[in-house]
Amino acid sequence: MKKFIAELIGTCVLVVFGCGTAMITGCEHWGGYLLTALAFGLVIVGMAYCIGNISGCHINPAVSLAVFMSKGMSAADFGLYVLAQCIGAWLGGGILALIFGVAEIEDKTGGFGSNGIAGVNGSIPAALIVEFILTFVFVLIILGVTSKKANHGSFGGLIIGLSLVLIHIFGIALTGTSVNPARSFGPALCALISGNAGPIKDLWIFIVGPLAGGAFASVIYNFLEKEDKAKK
Repeated sequence: MKKFIAELIGTCVLVVFGCGTAMITGCEHWGGYLLTALAFGLVIVGMAYCIGNISGCHINPAVSLAVFMSKGMSAADFGLYVLAQCIGAWLGGGILALIFGVAEIEDKTGGFGSNGIAGVNGSIPAALIVEFILTFVFVLIILGVTSKKANHGSFGGLIIGLSLVLIHIFGIALTGTSVNPARSFGPALCALISGNAGPIKDLWIFIVGPLAGGAFASVIYNFLEKEDKAKK
């Protein structure tokens, strides 16, 4: 239950501060673009040092899938993590709806910071490729940094957070950068409830792409790690 609560809180915070920053800035020009990338990355840094010792701070179904495939967690825990992450993302979107609604603040993204395919000219294959590659790289970094033999010590959370900033700098203009099915689910659901059905129609892209990328990262990293052990 503690892991469930930790993952729920972590994902909620990710949506509130990451998507909230996108809603405020609209990712307009380089200032808003970089602020949004930093917001997502810095949340990961903060949460890694906050709940990392409790749940591992996955706050991302793609990361949990990779850990599960690497035999780092049970099937029951995997299901529990994903459920907690999706609920947390939805609650995060709800908090944003409350804040922006009460204060009458304009949502410059038009959909609670939802992901979309406008940046790739509406191409579904391109969006899937982008999300697959971005998630593959991000999860591969996470698996490497958190490996017991990596010995990064207390710098692990910082490395992962900065990596997410890098991922967003490249991906925001293309798909808004998901790399996280829960992060996409929460805002899309809140947008639907508010009357905007656009994001929910493309949601499957930001579930399939990241999960496939995370799974492939697990396969590749486990292969590389086994090769390294074999040489020794």
